[in-house]
Amino acid sequence: MNLADYDVLSFDCYGTLIDWEAGILNVLAPWAEQAGTALSPDELLGAFGANESQVQQDSPSMLYPAILAEAFVRTGDALGIPVSAEWANRLGSSVPDWPAFADSAEALASLAENYKLVILSNVHREGFAGSNRRLDVQFDAIVTAEDVGAYKPSDNHFDAIDGVLDHLGVPRSRLLHVAQSLFHDHVPAKRHGIASVWIDRRHDRPGWGATPEPTEKYSFDMKFPSMAAFATAAGEASNYA
Repeated sequence: MNLADYDVLSFDCYGTLIDWEAGILNVLAPWAEQAGTALSPDELLGAFGANESQVQQDSPSMLYPAILAEAFVRTGDALGIPVSAEWANRLGSSVPDWPAFADSAEALASLAENYKLVILSNVHREGFAGSNRRLDVQFDAIVTAEDVGAYKPSDNHFDAIDGVLDHLGVPRSRLLHVAQSLFHDHVPAKRHGIASVWIDRRHDRPGWGATPEPTEKYSFDMKFPSMAAFATAAGEASNYA
């Protein structure tokens, strides 16, 4: 793959640019401590991730704050620890507080010099607007779950990207999808024949964290441990183009 062969980069946001696991744990960890459970952070994330995915499948038109709250309640039920409305609402309203990865803003600023940047995100518009203030970049298009009425790995985001590309005047062959989640992003990207780059944010940790293990076929064309590494490679490719 030559990264200079692409004009548009579409990004998953949460897990790739925003550290959603840290954001989720900022609520789940004190809840678990208050309940007196000895579950590890990864055990909490794994339990939550499985329930979040199911809620998204059950209620694809539900806005993301309600998804988070319901997934938290179901996680508590599964663990035998009731989740109060106060705790559920705390997680549901927390998206704008989730931190960006340390390299995200600088990497995006560098990539914006050579590519159009698009967001394909599993959150609502208001939540992403809060996160975008941390990323400090102007995206050329933003597609959220609220816009398409569904959550990845369903096809809606990747169906919608065709309209974005038409507006930008770029053929699909010049689109590269960049994401951490094999389950949410690389599975549907493969279904749609879209080239992709895996940002393996958990490369130095075992397990899947808050992201379910993929059960369908997936592929990726390149792999990087961070956005910084990807941006460096993309810059080098552009310099040689």
